[in-house]
Amino acid sequence: MRRGLLILFLLLLSGCFTSGKRGSEKGLALYDLGLGGPPQVAVRHLPLGIEVRAPLWIDSLGINYRLAYAEPARLREYSQSRWAGPPAQLVQQRLIRQLAYTPAGQGRAKCVLRIEIGEFGQHFANPGSSKGVLQGRAYWLGSNRQPLAERDLLIERAAPSQDARGGVAALQDVVEQLATDLLEWEKQLATRGRIAICMA
Repeated sequence: MRRGLLILFLLLLSGCFTSGKRGSEKGLALYDLGLGGPPQVAVRHLPLGIEVRAPLWIDSLGINYRLAYAEPARLREYSQSRWAGPPAQLVQQRLIRQLAYTPAGQGRAKCVLRIEIGEFGQHFANPGSSKGVLQGRAYWLGSNRQPLAERDLLIERAAPSQDARGGVAALQDVVEQLATDLLEWEKQLATRGRIAICMA
């Protein structure tokens, strides 16, 4: 009797390690934004800070999509695919790698590039066509955190397939383009003297 109870107990105990949330997510796909191409800026002579923000409903681990042809106001998530970290952190990490920025709050950066993301996901125009979309606003902030310059952001890239993998690939392209656009904007502002305080 005792032996039977012991065996039953061990079976139940082993079940604790294979069931539950992790066990039920067998085959769960985790994505980040990849490594991208070679860095567009290798080294900076003066540190420039960066911070990327997103509202809570975007900055979760779920990979979001919208069906623009059915319910465009409804935010959906893929059930078997997740981001490896909150999207704002993934975007910030990618921009640090590509543009050699310093995380805001670290180092002695005079200025901070703040990006506020309002939309980051996959939009389906119809069942056979979708795109990755990043929408938001970027600000250059001086040492007193007052805006020196700001601009709207809207970047879209076609998804190669109509699933989570395709959506992630499109969003990787979106963030690659974001890095290019931000660097070009930085150069324009520097030429006009708009962010001269950041470079001194």
